[in-house]
Amino acid sequence: MRDPQLLRPAEPGDSGHTGGSGHTGGSGSTGDSGHTGDPARDRYEGRARSLWSDAWRDLRRDPVFLLSALVILFLVAIAIRPSLIASGNPLSCHLADAQDGSRPGAPFGFTAQGCDVYTRTVYGARTSVVVGVLASLGVAVVGSVLGGLAGFFGGFWDAVLSRATDIFFGIPVVLGGLVLLSVVTSATVWPVIGFMVLLGWPQISRIARGSVITVKQNDYVQAARALGASTPRMLLRHVLPNAVAPVIVVATIALGTFIALEATLSYLGVGLKPPTVSWGIDISDASPYIRNAPHMLLWPAGALAVTVLAFIMLGDAVRDALDPKLR
Repeated sequence: MRDPQLLRPAEPGDSGHTGGSGHTGGSGSTGDSGHTGDPARDRYEGRARSLWSDAWRDLRRDPVFLLSALVILFLVAIAIRPSLIASGNPLSCHLADAQDGSRPGAPFGFTAQGCDVYTRTVYGARTSVVVGVLASLGVAVVGSVLGGLAGFFGGFWDAVLSRATDIFFGIPVVLGGLVLLSVVTSATVWPVIGFMVLLGWPQISRIARGSVITVKQNDYVQAARALGASTPRMLLRHVLPNAVAPVIVVATIALGTFIALEATLSYLGVGLKPPTVSWGIDISDASPYIRNAPHMLLWPAGALAVTVLAFIMLGDAVRDALDPKLR
């Protein structure tokens, strides 16, 4: 029988002898083998090479992500506490100031009812951020659960979900909003959020379904199944962490779309209603006066455009960071 030592492949740091101790130089290092001899450090470096760690490293170096993240953080800050930069009351109006231009204390001018455009623009960020975030979370949760279960189990429920998504995809979003929200009298954001979740989950469900179908065919999922892992354990431990990346990307991009959709529905008169402060309501009220007082329209419309663009840019940056094909 041959000596097992003769069959051992040469270590990357071997120089022809190991000094009798089996180590190269006694430092515990093995050259370029990727192991340090310290189990804790090896585990740390294994985590550092994961998809999420690599994605975060790329995002920190992406100027598009940094710029969009700064804009979004600013929007979130003023949504939480708009009084930080606007001390006035968005519902306080004086007809004597109607359609006046900018002046000290009111840099954006006044609306047709004499309300401060600057204050209403700042407070409108709260409504847009709340609607966008809650609608995205609702769509992501509902779509991920339905699509993930259908993709994992397949069969009858997969067929039912596929036909249901086909039906919802056939409903025009704006037309559906005109029909469903026209009978709602509530001035809160919840009917609008519910409508967005109702018509927005099919897209996420298809993304989640396809991602789960791809992940469940991997060897580590089959090995877990062969070892007797329960269905909840396989879903939560092996499938979900590896299938959630596409859902996060689509939900992030959709957040900006939901903000634009809320403004569109409010502009058409079926979304949010006064006294709720919304960029869509302000744009709708300012449209008849665009020639005489363009400042009434430009500031809320500009804030809406910047917000939507920031979330879409953030979603694009996250998609590029999580896409393994670009590595």
